[in-house]
Amino acid sequence: MENKKSMKKPIIGVIIFVVVIAAMAILYNVFKPETTEGSKHIVAEVILGDGTSKNIDINTDAEYLRQALEEKKLISGEESDYGLFVKTVDGVTVDDSKQQWWCFTKGGEQITTGVDTTPIADGDHFEITLTTGY
Repeated sequence: MENKKSMKKPIIGVIIFVVVIAAMAILYNVFKPETTEGSKHIVAEVILGDGTSKNIDINTDAEYLRQALEEKKLISGEESDYGLFVKTVDGVTVDDSKQQWWCFTKGGEQITTGVDTTPIADGDHFEITLTTGY
């Protein structure tokens, strides 16, 4: 009798865990950023450490930022568990010894997704700024 009671707790725990994971997956799919199919025009503004900038016009059918930037051969980097870690933009590579990194913003607001999962829409303006210091 006591064996059956001791088995119920782990089984209930597993069921609760599965339900929570399923709920999280459903919520993600409901609230994830929407993508836009078809032709679109975006601007990628590359801002260097000295404040100089360069606008790059991109016409693309891509749904995500990474694909649009790679079509123009604008970015490269290292693959990670979270997607592409951008190390080079428009031929400029970060200097790790100076704690440099590329900060991606959209309309002046920092984006909270990586380039792999940032959806793009016609008319978007992205800023890619060489930043020093973690």
